[in-house]
Amino acid sequence: MKTNSDQSPSKESDMAAPSAEAFARLADLAVITDKAARETHPLYETFTGKELATIPVATAEDAVAAVERARVAQKEWAKVRVAERAKIFNKYHDLILDRRDWLLDLSQAETGKARTSALEEVIDIAMTSRYYARTAAKTLEKKTVQGLFPVLTKTTVNYRPKGVVGVISPWNYPMTLAVSDAIPALLAGNAVVVKPDSQTPFCALAVAEILYEAGLPKDLFAVVPGPGSVVGTALVENCDYIMFTGSTETGRTLAEQCGRRLIGFSAELGGKNPMIVAKGADLNHVADAAVRACFSNSGQLCISIERIYVEDDVAEEFTSLFSDKVRNMALTAEYDLAGDMGSLISESHLETVKRFVDDAVEKGATVLAGGKARPDLGPLFFEPTLLTDVTPEMMVYRTETFGPVVSIYPFASIDEAIEQANDTEYGLNASVWAANEADGEAIAERINSGTANVNEGYGPAWASYGAPMGGMGASGMGRRHGAEGLTKFTEVQTVATQRLLDLGGPSWLDQKYFSAALPWAVRAMKYLPGR
Repeated sequence: MKTNSDQSPSKESDMAAPSAEAFARLADLAVITDKAARETHPLYETFTGKELATIPVATAEDAVAAVERARVAQKEWAKVRVAERAKIFNKYHDLILDRRDWLLDLSQAETGKARTSALEEVIDIAMTSRYYARTAAKTLEKKTVQGLFPVLTKTTVNYRPKGVVGVISPWNYPMTLAVSDAIPALLAGNAVVVKPDSQTPFCALAVAEILYEAGLPKDLFAVVPGPGSVVGTALVENCDYIMFTGSTETGRTLAEQCGRRLIGFSAELGGKNPMIVAKGADLNHVADAAVRACFSNSGQLCISIERIYVEDDVAEEFTSLFSDKVRNMALTAEYDLAGDMGSLISESHLETVKRFVDDAVEKGATVLAGGKARPDLGPLFFEPTLLTDVTPEMMVYRTETFGPVVSIYPFASIDEAIEQANDTEYGLNASVWAANEADGEAIAERINSGTANVNEGYGPAWASYGAPMGGMGASGMGRRHGAEGLTKFTEVQTVATQRLLDLGGPSWLDQKYFSAALPWAVRAMKYLPGR
């Protein structure tokens, strides 16, 4: 593996972790009733292990207080026209892009990701803001729909906010996943309380600070940093809807807790995402894209590829091409755009990735690239790793690694590849490469995944904001993006007004005659447009 010292200097090489003063300013935005009385938790620069700052740790009482303030603010916010709410998010779009270098520095400091992966977060926030600012008013406008009887029944559908939405966000994309689900929730008239992951609270606070600058009242978007067992539980017990991104195990627990309260719940969970490479595909192009698909954010991405199925006729050639590209990836511990991949998030996660690889090797897998930790670069670096000869008894075969590890499997027929791709409890994302678009789309439509990308890894489906994104099976429930990503944060109300004739029939007609005529009226409506 290369390090970024092997690369030419970047024009952004003067970038660095934010200052202690910047972290202190952000810490003041945490919604905690008495910061002086709270314990503090240290945060470390992931590249080096150096302490950057401390953050106060919230209690359940802090979370409840944030929800109560949010509930008061939400009642006034719900009275604001959607078009007026949208102006804030149009401004937010611009401010996020204007402050991108600061946000990239902070993201790298807290997560250790390469700057290109941090840029994905910033772009995603801006594009989500723009999409919903443009579409929310039309999606949420009162709609007239088909009523019981033509003319006689007027039926309308109204979208009313849930109230207070709790967002429990993860460490892998701690900026965009703290705010991008909150954007449609806020535009729908809700307030939002966010519990960021304890490893990355400052990323959530940074996007909150800019949201306040864009004009959003502070009580409408509160960031409450603390442990999930404390703050997360308090949100589930007090909010009106929960949006979660994280592990399937935790998602199941939260779904059960929300179910007991009969509140809505949406979640994007784990994945063991397949890529299918059929003969006729441009293998060099596929190999380049597979580097992005497998190793963006050091593989710590729910929609990244962990299994690659390659048709026998081209398996040897593709494996050789891809192996070379993986071996030549540049690992970076710098605040610049020179490197391909950064570090992992924590010591415990590093040990998990190492355990998966060691288990595979001990049971007969072959390492074609990578396979080792790189303490010479920093405490949490692990090389991008490519495996072959992986068999079902190995942990890496079925279990989500959530790290820079991918396995290649040859296949004899497309049917076999699809069967293997679908042989999992997960169903989040897939990537397909074939001789032409039509063949690729035909394969993609047979894969059990919430999103499938033809001729790319994950980006096009994720960033098609007008289309729903989410998982099948153990990969989640509900959808983000598209109209569904907005209306899920509403209570849908039907108002039906009956005119001229009520359902008991006219007063001058005997009920038995009215009842006899009713089936004929229903039969006649079959021939009306839209009936």
